[in-house]
Amino acid sequence: MLELRNLSFGYPGRTIGQKMTLTIGRGEVLALLGPNGAGKTTLFKTMLGLLKPKAGDVLFDGLPLGGMSAGERAKRIGYVPQAHAALFPFTVRDVVLMGRAAQVAPFAAPSGSDHAIAMDALDRLGMAHLADRPYTEISGGERQMALIARALAQQPKALVMDEPTASLDYGNQMRVLSHVRRLSADGMAIVLSTHNPDHVFMVADRVALLHDGALADLGAPADVLTPARVKQLYGIDVVMGTLPGSRFQVCSPRLDQGEV
Repeated sequence: MLELRNLSFGYPGRTIGQKMTLTIGRGEVLALLGPNGAGKTTLFKTMLGLLKPKAGDVLFDGLPLGGMSAGERAKRIGYVPQAHAALFPFTVRDVVLMGRAAQVAPFAAPSGSDHAIAMDALDRLGMAHLADRPYTEISGGERQMALIARALAQQPKALVMDEPTASLDYGNQMRVLSHVRRLSADGMAIVLSTHNPDHVFMVADRVALLHDGALADLGAPADVLTPARVKQLYGIDVVMGTLPGSRFQVCSPRLDQGEV
């Protein structure tokens, strides 16, 4: 569905990532893992068409995204940012309804169908009871879920999520990750970035490791996320294993060498 073909990306006068090739299929969750400055957000901006590739292509169902209008891209790929500064007290319903912008004609008002789609997105995430609350007055976790609902209201086939659990408490992190799995089970292709290897083990079908501007490894989390790879990315020693009663691997720093 979504394909990066020999993609190089960055900003004018500065290349951040080079020669990346990978695909994300329907119903698949691909996690992007890498240290700060590895280029994850810049890659996402390029995948969304906000930045022009320096070389190579981003394709959706075989069609170059660069040849599509912003509205056409929005109908294919939804975006969930890691943070959103709320300046005006829009209702949660109105924030989600903004996801219908690509389907509404210029100067036209959202239709009854648009409103129904927005409410359905809120209902899917268990947020319908907050529809009339001011977005500025709900919790950080609820705002993050509202941003996911806004992306779902676009009715995209793929979802790009930039550190969707950043700054959330533990319970809200688990709720967001649970919804990620449900959305992929419904056939949506999802690409998300994270700094937490445990989250990769919980939700990802595959993981891509970014290091020094290149794709360092790509594959199943159990195969790719090794202590050696984590140390290469973050410069710390870790241990990995499965805890009793859990079906997921966990990653923990090693503190037996005087580290803090």
